[in-house]
Amino acid sequence: MSVSGSGLDPAAIQALANAMFSALPGAEPAFGQAPAAPSGPINLASPLPPGGIPVAGHNNPLPVATSLPLTPPLRTTQPGAAELAAPPSFITPRVLPTQAQTPDLHGLQSTVLPALPKGGSGFAGVPEGFAALIPGAAPTPNLADAVVPSSVQPPSNPFYFLGEAASASGVPAAPPLNLAGLSDPFGLSTPTRISGGSLAAPAAPPSPSAPSFYFADLGTAKPAAPPKVAPGRGIFDVATIRRDFPILSTKVNGGKSLVWLDNAATTHKPQSVIDRIAYFYANENSNIHRAAHELAARATDAYEAARKKVTRFIGASSPDEIIFVRGCTEAINLVAQTWGKQNIGEGDEIIVSHLEHHANIVPWQMLAAEKGAVLRVIPVDNSGQVRLDEYQKLLNHRTRIVSVTQVSNALGTVVPVKEIIDLGHRAGAKVLIDGAQSVSHMKVDVQALDADFFVFSGHKMFGPTGIGVVYGKKDLLEHMPPYQGGGNMIQDVTFEKTVYHGPPARFEAGTGNIADAVGLGAAIDYIERIGMENIARQEHDLLEYGTELLCRIPGLQMIGTAANKTSVMSFVLDGFTTAEVGQALSEEGVAVRTGHHCAQPILRRFGLEFTVRPSLAFYNTFDELDLLADTVRRLAQTRRRG
Repeated sequence: MSVSGSGLDPAAIQALANAMFSALPGAEPAFGQAPAAPSGPINLASPLPPGGIPVAGHNNPLPVATSLPLTPPLRTTQPGAAELAAPPSFITPRVLPTQAQTPDLHGLQSTVLPALPKGGSGFAGVPEGFAALIPGAAPTPNLADAVVPSSVQPPSNPFYFLGEAASASGVPAAPPLNLAGLSDPFGLSTPTRISGGSLAAPAAPPSPSAPSFYFADLGTAKPAAPPKVAPGRGIFDVATIRRDFPILSTKVNGGKSLVWLDNAATTHKPQSVIDRIAYFYANENSNIHRAAHELAARATDAYEAARKKVTRFIGASSPDEIIFVRGCTEAINLVAQTWGKQNIGEGDEIIVSHLEHHANIVPWQMLAAEKGAVLRVIPVDNSGQVRLDEYQKLLNHRTRIVSVTQVSNALGTVVPVKEIIDLGHRAGAKVLIDGAQSVSHMKVDVQALDADFFVFSGHKMFGPTGIGVVYGKKDLLEHMPPYQGGGNMIQDVTFEKTVYHGPPARFEAGTGNIADAVGLGAAIDYIERIGMENIARQEHDLLEYGTELLCRIPGLQMIGTAANKTSVMSFVLDGFTTAEVGQALSEEGVAVRTGHHCAQPILRRFGLEFTVRPSLAFYNTFDELDLLADTVRRLAQTRRRG
């Protein structure tokens, strides 16, 4: 039937349509705006007195902290602020007993919810590909071709979510999960940070009775299963990114596509890193620094260029502050065996946190046992975040060094290291930050942090294995003794004495891992071409999406729910061992880590020995997270039927 034959006025219909799409409904946030994520500095429960922590002196003696029993007692009650046991003291390494408490995981319980939109949460605002259509929004930056394919253009219809095949989302049949435990640690909940522009302040969140999606009130007709947003619709084109990683096209288990969710253990390498290492061996291979021939000059230039890239990448003040080692484990051992042996004596104290990887526990235990020092432990709350109030109580005039992770490898907790560094310095201590799990997920500036030492590994950030970095403040490195003796670290050797080079050569005895240092430089180039803000935004969206999917599964319990988290989703499943879950996932081509993740103390803090640990990188997709959750859900259903 024609419109004219129906008795309706075409002009009136056109006017109604124009009115409908001329403005957004009600008091919902304007285009490009979103409810603000929790942000701001962490309030210390027990602020320091004026003038900071007193330091012992002639007129201000402070007693040494009372030592506790060598083996910490088991907790018999729910852990919490009121009954938190004092941290244990250690003279010799000991295995902590299993604790049987069940932690409060802040309401992240299994429930059944409607389908989720892909491509970011409802908090993320309008996708950046359409930011040019928003009044007052800054234009989308010109990024490298590897990130923004030229074919991505805004549609002619500014209301992109209506009448298109790839709709942003429908209106859910029930409110989304409360993700209070997953606030945005990177400040990327709106498109302003990633576009470099500035929008007006976000409007207040809508009332509970208002539609969950700000852009339309579609009445009572709601789709049963909202269409999912295709990854890469915005400025981050994950399909293009994935083509840079040849191993991601690998088939496993009889033709299943590899889904790599074991990135906290190691990351895959882009073709540019693989090619750079091959080019080194084909065109530059030589030992460095000493020979006068052409290949030695090429190898030396490539090696030192990589050192300069690391300097820029972490914000160091000079390449002389960058030492190449095999990885984080050797890096922490280097500091413990040089600065530690030189500056820590009997009765002195070393502070670590309950979150640490074994590589940031065992070297300090060994040093404490050798020197008669005491190891103190910062406790964590039930969400897996360190207790800054308890940390302040541990600091005293005998504290020599504080060594903590920036991101927990077992829980994904982002630790407030700036506050830890500042408090440690006020007590006169040096501070080492383990950045193994942070440098691939967030921007690091060691000078802004004021870290005394910062360490990380290349293979966690899309570079080769067997290469890592120690950053140390130059004045500290200049007074530290050598870690190992041999060639390359000396100026002159006689049988009577040896004169050592200054840093960093003093700490790089023998032939180093030259090719992989060059490969690490290529990995830094790749990360910088994509942009750390783009990486952080993509991974945050993946983390929110994957966490909600997993929390829907009956019997699944998330482990680690701190407000600031990055790309780790540890969990356990009632009725199944972690090995059984890992095997079921592996059969579908999904690679995750199961076990204790070299972080036994923090898992035992939650009464566990093992977890299943999917961990994300920017090349992962929302479809891969669907497969992860679907596989775990099917496994859970088999136990219920049995």
